[in-house]
Amino acid sequence: MAEYEACILGLKMTINMNIEELLVIRDSNLLIYQVREEWATKNSKILLYLHHVQELRKRFSKTEFQHVPRIQNEFVDALVTLSSMIQHLDKNFIDPILMKIHDQPAYCAYVEEEVDGKPWFQDIKEYLARVKYPKLANPVLKCTHWRLSINFFHSGGIM
Repeated sequence: MAEYEACILGLKMTINMNIEELLVIRDSNLLIYQVREEWATKNSKILLYLHHVQELRKRFSKTEFQHVPRIQNEFVDALVTLSSMIQHLDKNFIDPILMKIHDQPAYCAYVEEEVDGKPWFQDIKEYLARVKYPKLANPVLKCTHWRLSINFFHSGGIM
């Protein structure tokens, strides 16, 4: 899903730049072959992403998706090497990264119901409401619930 989200974001950026012909080179063979319709998509979560990519492709006069094995992706390796060689006088200095906030997220959410019939967020909701962990929660699971709960708040039975 992360690969598709990155691809969708890249496609949207090129659309905003009024680019008409696009060559997409990725090291994710799954994404490339699914977009080129050479491989079938069985995962319902990925299917929504794939449809979104296909819709965005229609905005270009020509698009081509090519797979480059990770080991042959010399351009990425070169960028990583260059970035590791750059030294700044102030060792704690980090160049700012300009970010643009979009009106809607690039991802598509699809969550299946759990086997026990409760939604995936039930444990988080219970923790927020009662500060209570699941009965058999180990320290790692407790830490995970706490970290996930930071992103939500509980108000009148609604998360």
